[in-house]
Amino acid sequence: MTTTDETQAARPAGRPRSARAEKAIIDATLDLIGEGMSLGELSIEAIASRAGVGKTTIYRRWSNKEDLFVDAMATLKSPLPQMGGRSVREDLIAYLEVVRHDACDARSRCVLSIVMNDAERHPRLVERVRQASIEPRRAAMAALLRRGIATGELRPDLDVPIAMATMVGTMMWYARSLGFGEDTELPDDIAERIVDELLSGLAPG
Repeated sequence: MTTTDETQAARPAGRPRSARAEKAIIDATLDLIGEGMSLGELSIEAIASRAGVGKTTIYRRWSNKEDLFVDAMATLKSPLPQMGGRSVREDLIAYLEVVRHDACDARSRCVLSIVMNDAERHPRLVERVRQASIEPRRAAMAALLRRGIATGELRPDLDVPIAMATMVGTMMWYARSLGFGEDTELPDDIAERIVDELLSGLAPG
């Protein structure tokens, strides 16, 4: 066996070091914010110390704190599933399942709440987060509803922005109600129930 072969054989299996470092950096950023560090206080030095990496490791991946912050915030949003296209009802349920998953994640709720409370002092940065993480989802749902209008599954006079706010807002209301009263988790079928109830008003008469 050559020296190269021996080195390769001794290398442990698992996530490549660069991927581990990136995850540690992202997690450190979100942890610091979740612990109450404001966007103004957040620094590359603090992130590097928490992640256990050097500042140069961070700067090899992100040119500044703002770029890192935007990418970290994007990880709080689960990727949307591939919409099957068989029916608007089926795709809306799949969409709201993702919203439910993210809204019920305690860490995501905490970090997002802190960031939004700091939004007035950092409007440009928060706008970047909105464009990177929120607008693609809004565009996907708007396209889904417009497809439903085109196929006749939804009313031709449907107010798409209002329908979007109603769908997502209802799910968010349920998620934010967790911990009050006796409910500690959302029912597994809540997305299906929301879609079916609201479609009764969105569908053609």
